[in-house]
Amino acid sequence: MYDHRHPGSQTTTPASKKTVVVLGSGWGSTSFLKTIDTDKYNVVVVSPRNYFLFTPLLPSCTVGTVDIRSIIEPIRFITRHKNNAIKVYEAECTDIDPEKKVITIAGKSLGYTTEIKGEISENTIPYDYLVVGVGATNQTFGIEGVEKYGCFLKEVWDAQKIRRKLMDCIETAAFPGQTEKEIERLLHMVVVGGGATGIEYAAELHDFLVEDLKAWYPELVGKVKITLVEALPNVLPAFSKELIKYTESTFKEQNISIHTKTMVKDVKEKELVVQGPDGTTSTMPFGLLVWATGNTARPLVRKLIAKMPDTQKERKGLAVDDWLRLKGSDSIYAIGDAAVTKYAPTAQVASQEGKYLATVFDKLAKAEQLEAEIVSIPEDQKMKLMRKLQKLREIKPFHYSHQGSLCYVGSDKAIADLPLGLGNFTSGGVATYAFWRSAYISNLFSHRNRWLVISDWTRKTLLGRDISRE
Repeated sequence: MYDHRHPGSQTTTPASKKTVVVLGSGWGSTSFLKTIDTDKYNVVVVSPRNYFLFTPLLPSCTVGTVDIRSIIEPIRFITRHKNNAIKVYEAECTDIDPEKKVITIAGKSLGYTTEIKGEISENTIPYDYLVVGVGATNQTFGIEGVEKYGCFLKEVWDAQKIRRKLMDCIETAAFPGQTEKEIERLLHMVVVGGGATGIEYAAELHDFLVEDLKAWYPELVGKVKITLVEALPNVLPAFSKELIKYTESTFKEQNISIHTKTMVKDVKEKELVVQGPDGTTSTMPFGLLVWATGNTARPLVRKLIAKMPDTQKERKGLAVDDWLRLKGSDSIYAIGDAAVTKYAPTAQVASQEGKYLATVFDKLAKAEQLEAEIVSIPEDQKMKLMRKLQKLREIKPFHYSHQGSLCYVGSDKAIADLPLGLGNFTSGGVATYAFWRSAYISNLFSHRNRWLVISDWTRKTLLGRDISRE
């Protein structure tokens, strides 16, 4: 903890070293930064948020189980502990020029508004290598009302918005003289999307209602309803059938309604228009709508794809080869949700991609240094170095190693689908919940975050959740 707060002195990487510009501060980019050897490269980070967010615990923040500050790690806490200094700019990359190898940045903070403006609000940064790890944005399927009336669950401000709106619904329902019909609407919480994010949010919301709401709002007990809407035949498609059934039965015990094979056709201010499995259309009134359906490419990624029409033909993100190098470019790499690979766009994949790419850059730097040495030595001594150089150039393609999937399903229960030998080990229940907690704690990026999350869980158990709006 002392070392965390008191980083040592740093040196400056020589200007002769190549410049690597990293876009984003998500799982892929942060993993890359933790692994990259700054002795070999000048590293520059450009991100509209100056921190890393541990997204698996974000649903817990929406109801006060965990504080938001406990799951964010400032990027400078990471870069400041590297041997050589890394430049960090809180800005948004607005354009990439693959031919000139230059990016354009604007002084913006994603999701935040500020009155502070400097004299220079736009600039350019040259690069030798560019790592695009900007992630993805929320998929709305062209339904305009989603952004206007719904809440996403991807960033810090999303969790804050959900918390405010949830408490607004509860306090408004408790207002004297409110009609029963309006109370029923206000206390109907709808989650669209049956993936891990949607399931965990519904589970956290259930726990909040059962453990805290009944104590402070006894007049509303029994009136709150949670509904989960999923277009696919079942929830949690990445998990085994046994665990899907376990989740569905657990939700049934918790009075959480699941509507599968149900598509959202429109989102209005106070109701959803949905199409059921039989093709009929109906309305679903709601007080709070949380939209957790999937991802689509960010504007910057779409802009880069448009500049490379001959090699970039994917819609969901940037097409890369087996070494995570952008197809059609020798100097641009893409990781995480910004890239399209044969693997699912998960935090686990992005983290392994970032670490792998850092090792690739390490070999590239060593190969370049060896090439310079070969030029200046006698011919009879070159053969040994040539063999070493050939070995460095034989970089293995990226291979994802699946470590398993976890999901919290409420009532101190979780499910786990873990690889074991040639098959999988599946488990669900209270013991799995203990494993879920320990796994998340071990995957947090620093001791600081681990202590904060543990203290949050302890505080919640002893004192309950904070029910204030802000």
